[in-house]
Amino acid sequence: MTTIYYEDDADPTALSGESVAVVGYGNQGRSWALNLRDSGLDPVVCVRRDATRQTAAADGFETFDLPAANDADVVCVLVPDDVVPLLGLSPGPRSCVIVASGYCLAFDRLSPPGDAGMVAPRMLGPEVRRCFEEGVGFISAVGVYQDVTGRALARVLAVARSIGGLRQGGIELTPMQEATLDLGVEQVLSPALTAVNGAFVQTMLERGIPLEAIVTELVLSGEVERTYRLLREVGYAVQSEFHSPTSQYGQLSRRGRFDHLDFLSSMRGLTDDIESGRFADEWDAERDAGYPVLTGLKEQHAGPAIREYEADLRRQLGPGARRGARS
Repeated sequence: MTTIYYEDDADPTALSGESVAVVGYGNQGRSWALNLRDSGLDPVVCVRRDATRQTAAADGFETFDLPAANDADVVCVLVPDDVVPLLGLSPGPRSCVIVASGYCLAFDRLSPPGDAGMVAPRMLGPEVRRCFEEGVGFISAVGVYQDVTGRALARVLAVARSIGGLRQGGIELTPMQEATLDLGVEQVLSPALTAVNGAFVQTMLERGIPLEAIVTELVLSGEVERTYRLLREVGYAVQSEFHSPTSQYGQLSRRGRFDHLDFLSSMRGLTDDIESGRFADEWDAERDAGYPVLTGLKEQHAGPAIREYEADLRRQLGPGARRGARS
């Protein structure tokens, strides 16, 4: 049975008298620091001497170099996964290190001596702050990786509550479960959806449908986005009634037409790469080489030509559309 935690499961006094350090002040770090402070804690921000440090100081936080985080009782490590092993953190044996992703704990890229846990918001970094300010909070994945003090769960839940991560429920996962699910969406599901979309676009183009109309149908109209919102808000069964009978019949009667395609074998192989640590090793090697493959892939799939095409299309269709806007 999956355990789900809520705000009343967390003891806000579990962190009383404890110092809290936020390492990193980017998308997640800034949101966490602001939310922790608004919840009555007094975090310090430990970052490099760069623009993020200036932003943290402007937001009213005490800022320190990274080694100062080693002196904190609770250390929230909020930098990209590939950067964490390079930080050289060495917190104390009674400390509690909390990460926003299971990656580094699952694949042994971080080995704290004391308590270790995870509070992984199912939300983009800036939205962690926005949802907190709106009072709605967000769903999180929470878990204890290592309990040295006997207080690891209490500390993890207190942090999760303080950033707004238990207001809509916190799902208990191990770091490996969270990392496998998170990376699985990125590496297993996303490429499959990209392939399916590509095949659909080609099929429609072959039937003489303009590319602009296809992109509008899939993205620019907002219909798909709003349908997914309804899935979240009212569920599949209820939202299905908002579609016409023609749509309902077409969707349901054509299910199974792709069952002969062997998605499972490819998906299992990709997931094996994740769970075995092979992807983590590959990503470390890419980082150490200066990210040459990533740079090339971004140029190929999201380079200037594609960005300009998308910008041009948005000038013609969508909320900012205007006549004669084609570049």
